Amino acid sequence: MTLCDRPVILLGDGTAAAAKRRLLERAGARIVGEAAEAPLAIVAIEEEDAAKAAVARLRARGILINAVDRPALCDFTLPAIVDRDPVLIAIGTGGASAGLAKALRQRIEAMLPAGLGRLAAALHAARAAIRARWPEPDARRRAIDAALDPGGLLDPLTEHGTEDVAGWIASGSCGAAQERALIRIRSADPDDLTLRDARLLGRADRLYHRADVPGTILSRARADAERITGEMPSCDPGPGLTLDIAWDRAWDRT
Repeated sequence: MTLCDRPVILLGDGTAAAAKRRLLERAGARIVGEAAEAPLAIVAIEEEDAAKAAVARLRARGILINAVDRPALCDFTLPAIVDRDPVLIAIGTGGASAGLAKALRQRIEAMLPAGLGRLAAALHAARAAIRARWPEPDARRRAIDAALDPGGLLDPLTEHGTEDVAGWIASGSCGAAQERALIRIRSADPDDLTLRDARLLGRADRLYHRADVPGTILSRARADAERITGEMPSCDPGPGLTLDIAWDRAWDRT
């Protein structure tokens, strides 16, 4: 939600309220008192009865509320944030554990280079040049996917500058013109997919799958990937990545 120059009610004192104040200020919100008109409120009152009373008053006015450390009273929760402006990653647990969200944020912070936002800005600035270099949407998507793949020219987990984006466009690199891969599943649970399988599904242009492959697996593929019931043909299936998905025959599904 865009909060820049929008009013947000903040109630409470202490460390929790101070932390929420910093978060709101970073988002550009105007912090106001309970009597003000605002679409959102954060209640960081430590005393239980006082917090519940404040929530009741605000909710009666139709204001959406975040009650710190009281998920049952919340209309919305505040995620832990990894900020690489304009790249923003939010980690939420639905109020189940702020500590878990914090731990995950710290892990992700360590993974992402400080200059990731510069790469995003450079790609945005180069949109016209990218469209001119790869006019066809499918070819353009494949070129971007290949560049951003692990080890690619624009691998997002390494540092890049605007010159790297310009060099990639100049190279005209569009990845493999045609690629095939096999996925053999062992359960209907998508969490049992290997990391390789999950990445292939996210990149695939088309899926050939047996009729008994569950939708829970197919749903992990790109929404615009073509889905074809049957075996992958031995002849040319088309440009880009084609997957052949079936059950692992060596695996006992029972």
